[in-house]
Amino acid sequence: AVPWVVSARGGVALAAQAGRLAGFAEESSAGVGEIGWSLVGSRSALEHRAVVVAEDRAGAVAGLRALAAGEPSAQVVSGLARADAEVVLVFPGQGSQWRGMGRELLESSPVFAAAVGECERALAPHVEWSLTEVLRGEGPEAGLERVDVVQPVLFAMMVALSRVWESLGVRPAAVVGHSQGEIAAAHVAGALSLEDAARVVALRSRAL
Repeated sequence: AVPWVVSARGGVALAAQAGRLAGFAEESSAGVGEIGWSLVGSRSALEHRAVVVAEDRAGAVAGLRALAAGEPSAQVVSGLARADAEVVLVFPGQGSQWRGMGRELLESSPVFAAAVGECERALAPHVEWSLTEVLRGEGPEAGLERVDVVQPVLFAMMVALSRVWESLGVRPAAVVGHSQGEIAAAHVAGALSLEDAARVVALRSRAL
């Protein structure tokens, strides 16, 4: 699925913008991904915003037509951006993983790599596999089929990514999460030390 982001100064203008984009998308030879990238990379983000998420061009156009007509659509999320809005980090449960998901960041981000190293040391007393190997897509557990592997690995990804955001100046006003994401949120919020959080996520994943 590719998101198409639309924004305008007001609700009427947003609907009009959606209608124009729908017409353009129906006639254009540009790919769905190209249009999505252009909408994000070459346009200003104004106060009234909507995101259309669809699997293909026809679905995206249908979502845009619904937005233009003021009709509800499962493919459209809209709202009003606030200048004083604060950041909230939302950590997901299981299902967001893929093989080798940490490979590029381990090479390109020293902050991410250092955080993964800390998580690996914290998890080491409770697991028999290498966090770094799994994140690189290497070793027998790299397929992430086992619950007692995937949940601690996702926990470590979330903790490490939060460190990357922090290094870039992003300070969340709140953190929330589900399943192992809740444990990561508790650590990022300061309620659990990394060692305690790693123990909880490792032992919990064994019991599931």
